[in-house]
Amino acid sequence: MSTSDSSTYNKVSPAVTVLATTGIIAGGAVLIVIAILIIKCVEKTKQQSVSAEEQLPTVSATSSHGSTLRKDLTVDMGPIYKFLEDIEKEKPMRFAPHHLVHFTNNYAEKLGSGGFGVVYRGRFPNGVKVAVKVLHGTTTSDKRTEEQFMAEIGTICRTSHANLVRLYGFCFDKITKALVYEYMEKGSLDQYLFNHNDRIEWGKLREIAIGAAKAIRYLHEEHERLVVHYDIKPGNILLDADFTPRVSDLGLAKLCDRGDVPVTLTGARGTPGYAAPELWMPMPVTHKCDVYSFGMVLFEILGRRRNLDVRRGERQEWYPRWAWQKHEQGDLESVIADSGVESKYQDKARTMCRVALLCVQHHPESRPSMNSVVRMLEEEEEIIAMPSSSASSQSPWSFGAVEGSNSRGSVTGSSRS
Repeated sequence: MSTSDSSTYNKVSPAVTVLATTGIIAGGAVLIVIAILIIKCVEKTKQQSVSAEEQLPTVSATSSHGSTLRKDLTVDMGPIYKFLEDIEKEKPMRFAPHHLVHFTNNYAEKLGSGGFGVVYRGRFPNGVKVAVKVLHGTTTSDKRTEEQFMAEIGTICRTSHANLVRLYGFCFDKITKALVYEYMEKGSLDQYLFNHNDRIEWGKLREIAIGAAKAIRYLHEEHERLVVHYDIKPGNILLDADFTPRVSDLGLAKLCDRGDVPVTLTGARGTPGYAAPELWMPMPVTHKCDVYSFGMVLFEILGRRRNLDVRRGERQEWYPRWAWQKHEQGDLESVIADSGVESKYQDKARTMCRVALLCVQHHPESRPSMNSVVRMLEEEEEIIAMPSSSASSQSPWSFGAVEGSNSRGSVTGSSRS
């Protein structure tokens, strides 16, 4: 190395050393500050969690649906607060039985019951109302309950639609099997069809029908797998505070492969009066059974009455058959006049009647898709051909129709259920 190079090196080296040392010190200081902030955040979170737990009440040991829990149990709500943050991320949470006891105030208020369970009103710590559906059966060996639970969880956790009821979480152990849903303020549709004290404008009923149809269309045509509901009826169409419909009770639902491949069933499904004939007869079953059931719902919306009403005399006791006969006679106006639909909605009521007749045709392959049903109800698709045969023209007893057909009832919770 030359004398000049050595001189230059000696001049530069101290400057570089100072800069490097300064950088190391600065970087270390930043890391220390970040570490201190993280520690403070963790301590603050722990303090908030402890404070929240100290404010929680002690919960009684016995629930009204028969499950026995440990006495003087203080609910650990730490995971629940995490869950409340996750709700917007669509992450159903697994609850413990004591969480449900706290949510429902020890199962204080029963909303309704059905073939598969009992529904209680509940509330999360932040005030959000929920419906807690406790399934029948108290042991994990109860195969029927377990199948219904897995069907509902397995289906609804994979769905997301504005017109499907939302699942917040679930509980499954030897003590309790339950589903926690959003609470639907206005109850179920059947209350507004069959209770004369709760009538709403027919135009709103039409909007409810279209919303429900969109939910079924989603299950059939827009979900990643075809979902057959099997139990479409007014009791399973719930309404929020703005009367927006949500299709509920997917406990009988079945995930299927695409295409019109018949579905294998292990037993009869559906509710008498709404169930398609193929569900009660030795016929292949496809997703078109939901179309049939929805057609029956449309008739009840049109007439604002139960399809089967023996008080109305033989001619009108089975409303779909009477509507079909009037259609064959070219006298659909009699159906519209009898329904009492406001004059401004009568054109739309005629459309609904025709769509209902298409939906309840005896042969599944003759029924329209739910996409066509939605488009026809919204008058975006023309009704070109009317049916030449209909299951609705059969005897009211042919396919298990019973008065007040609501054997399972809505079990997704509302004050009106």
